[in-house]
Amino acid sequence: MVDLKAVPYCLDDEDCRWVEDTILNMTDEEKVGQLFFQLTQSQEEEHLRELMERYHLGGCRYNAAPGQTIQEQNRTLQKYAKIPIIIACNTEAGGNGACEDGTMIGSGVKIAATDKEEYAYALGRMANEEAAAIGCNMAFAPVCDIVYNWENTEVINRAFGSDPQRVARMSAAYLRGAHTIPGFACAAKHFPGNGLDFRDAHLSNNVNDLDPEEWDATYGMVYKTLFENGLEAVMAGHIMLPRYARAIDPDLKDEDMMPATLSPEIMTGLLRERMGFNGMVVTDASHMVAMTDRMKRADMLPRAINAGCDMFLFFNDPEEDFAAMLKAYREGVISEARMKEALTRILGLKAHMGLHKKPKEGLVPPSAAVAQTLGKDGYKEMQRAISQDCITLVKYKDEDVLPLIPQRYRRVMIVHIKGAGGPMGEIMQMMGLPGADNAAELLKERLCEKGFDAFIYESPLERMKKRVAEGERPSLNLYFAGKHAVADFVRDMDLVITLCDVPSGRPAFGMSKGGGEIPWYVFEIPVIVIGCGQPTMLADIPQARTYINTYDAKESTFDALVEALQKGPEAFKGTDPIDSFCGLADARL
Repeated sequence: MVDLKAVPYCLDDEDCRWVEDTILNMTDEEKVGQLFFQLTQSQEEEHLRELMERYHLGGCRYNAAPGQTIQEQNRTLQKYAKIPIIIACNTEAGGNGACEDGTMIGSGVKIAATDKEEYAYALGRMANEEAAAIGCNMAFAPVCDIVYNWENTEVINRAFGSDPQRVARMSAAYLRGAHTIPGFACAAKHFPGNGLDFRDAHLSNNVNDLDPEEWDATYGMVYKTLFENGLEAVMAGHIMLPRYARAIDPDLKDEDMMPATLSPEIMTGLLRERMGFNGMVVTDASHMVAMTDRMKRADMLPRAINAGCDMFLFFNDPEEDFAAMLKAYREGVISEARMKEALTRILGLKAHMGLHKKPKEGLVPPSAAVAQTLGKDGYKEMQRAISQDCITLVKYKDEDVLPLIPQRYRRVMIVHIKGAGGPMGEIMQMMGLPGADNAAELLKERLCEKGFDAFIYESPLERMKKRVAEGERPSLNLYFAGKHAVADFVRDMDLVITLCDVPSGRPAFGMSKGGGEIPWYVFEIPVIVIGCGQPTMLADIPQARTYINTYDAKESTFDALVEALQKGPEAFKGTDPIDSFCGLADARL
């Protein structure tokens, strides 16, 4: 069932013999270990040594850390690996998905807004040059989902928009860029395709309800394009594809409908038999509720392998999960034929990457590669170029608002709207982790540099919090009854920028009466609403007369934003890669 001489492996007779001989000489424990992709919890040598010598891992992901630290971790993993290990990274938007000091090039939606394939190619090449420099050899990318549902927060920023043809072109360009790096492989995600359900598979079920003809013309077309470009691996998502599953097995009962990772109808019937995919398949992370809510974990582990997945992403508890998979193999729940097929694909991919021909000390680049590669000027120049070309003027009803120049609008109030980040957002801010940048302060700084008198709005609720922190008990009237004349509200400003800094989910507005959080005043004073995170803010601020998407709040992005604002509407080069009006008629008014 596996053709090692065909795409994507393209092995010669010697390589094929290595695969066959290696499998023949493996213990049961070594065979089972190759099925697992583990997320490391520590860079300590003893921890890494145990993973390799006790659990014989086939693949590894890791938590964020500086590049030098990750490189040493990867060197240690390969040192103790009997069979060279696949080390993967999430370089879907840049080398920052490989290590903390990697370069963020641009998210999928940002690159899609430029409609330039060369940027997707550059992303694949540059992000994975940084990844390879620290010893990674596989990208869990490209993200080739299609955004059909604006409420899907899981992939709306990560995918290359809502046009299947563009998603196919951009994903293939990313793949070609990554393939410029010798021995580097990609696992495209999330098969059979995210973007229709509003739910997040981390938290709930996720369903792709397209019929077979619609799926073949959209998601299927995207994956076929990647297969034709030599895609090595697929990451299977915990996504149900019920109409296709029933087309393959008309007798399938409702209660037996499974996410793709547990569905033989999808992983074997569709991906292998109908589409002819010859490469390796890895599951998405196994802690996600769309997978864990289907059955006991001990049953889920072998079920994923039997469904057609070759590698299982992440132990929950290493000892427990390893024992469950080993038991299933020894008792015949996983057949000898299925085990051999999975191992052939895993080792065949490692041979395709040339890992078996390298000495251990050559599997990870020398230490100097980190300083020589990470943060190259060329990567930063590419980030700036994408920022210049992506910024999108989505809605422009007040056609005399731009250009934004100090002679017209000296006093600019910035209203910083954030998302409901929850406890993790608070932790990131406390620790100063990436993602906790203050976008409003950055925008204020850029505007002031250009001669504006910009200031950040302080809401009644924020003022109340300060007074409480000082030991006062202010009247709730300050918050709930803080009305004043409109003329008084607009007196001290010439223009308002509502900056929606919402990386995921919906914006969180204050509810003070007459306050400035929600731009109720769009007909009282010029207002520009800017989405610098999720590009769907018109759903919650449909009254916006001028709406712009920047897709992130990086310095290069805000440099390009302020430049375009000062030049006028013709300076905005981006085209809307999704329906930023969210299908809502009132958002277009």
